[in-house]
Amino acid sequence: MPTLIRLMACLFALIVAMGVGRFALTPLLPHLIAEGQVGLTGAGLVAAANYLGYLVGALDAFYASSPRQARLRLVAGLWATVLLTLASALAEGFWPHVLLRFALGVTSAWVLVVVTGLSQRIAAEANRPRLGSLVFAGPAFGVMLTGVLALEMNLQGQGSAMLWLAFGILALLLTLVTHPLLPRPQAAAVAASQPARQRPRALYALLAAYGLVGLGYIIPATFLSQMAAARFHGQWQADLFWPAFGLAAAVGVVLVSLRRQRPGGARRWLVIALWLQAAGTLACALPGMAGLVLGVILSGGPFLAGMQLVMQYARELDPQGHSRNVGLLTAAFALGQLAGPLLAAASSYFSGDLQPALYVAGAGLMLAGGLMIRTWDRKPVGANSFAKQAESLPH
Repeated sequence: MPTLIRLMACLFALIVAMGVGRFALTPLLPHLIAEGQVGLTGAGLVAAANYLGYLVGALDAFYASSPRQARLRLVAGLWATVLLTLASALAEGFWPHVLLRFALGVTSAWVLVVVTGLSQRIAAEANRPRLGSLVFAGPAFGVMLTGVLALEMNLQGQGSAMLWLAFGILALLLTLVTHPLLPRPQAAAVAASQPARQRPRALYALLAAYGLVGLGYIIPATFLSQMAAARFHGQWQADLFWPAFGLAAAVGVVLVSLRRQRPGGARRWLVIALWLQAAGTLACALPGMAGLVLGVILSGGPFLAGMQLVMQYARELDPQGHSRNVGLLTAAFALGQLAGPLLAAASSYFSGDLQPALYVAGAGLMLAGGLMIRTWDRKPVGANSFAKQAESLPH
């Protein structure tokens, strides 16, 4: 099967798992709150259940030791996302949404971990690294699709149940197209006599930074629609911010994919992306429309580009252990983003709004960028010298 077709299948899988399974909750939160199903504090706990499931799924995928197990998680994750999203149309109240969001967190993490490793391997084998990078635009397209669907259905006066149903049908159609085209995971080629390796110290700094990214990005990514609805008092203009966030994220992925590949470049770009995202998160706390517009651009643009840069930098640091490190990084990210909604719930409970949570999130992103400034090991030697670098890693 052509490389482009296989990578397109990976992109569609991320639209389903992330754009629908993970982020469909954002445009639905204003409905759930307006319908009295949850309050703002409860919305933070519902989101936290999703990210707890994401952590469980990431850890489970991390320990998937065979291509068969990885394939099972990929296929099951896609179809479970479809069924659970459709089931959400029947959910009413706090606890049903908590349970469904937890399950959707597990399935979305399965798909993300497997697809990330698959797509980057396929792109590397075909010597098309930029195509592999563009796969990370999948969640952005999913955000745009669900955002436009939510806008249209809100204009028709539909409630949360019909939105869940529409998102489930979208996921179903994409999965029917994607399933037959999905590439199959392969076993990592590791020599039996290879001694145990120590991971580079820089990878642990990256893990800490990625956990802080999870904490920082998740506040605007979860509550952007609710913040817009509160400021626009439910007018239709509020529904434009979420698809605009997805558009900004897609543009960010494309721009980073087109950058000139240089040794150590991923780390430097990552610092810029994290600090821009910090500025955007803090901008969301500003009053009026200008703050949200800046938040969409500065936080949305680096949203997925940062994930892309993290994975590229991790491959530069430890090319031999990349497949395993993807699961480890995803788990660190999941821990951070699990803390984010809990922080939002505490912020809402004690202060009545999300401003304290936004300040903490912005500070976390600033710190994450600071961790990436220091060169913890020798400089990465770049995408074209992975084999040489692997020989020089500490054993």
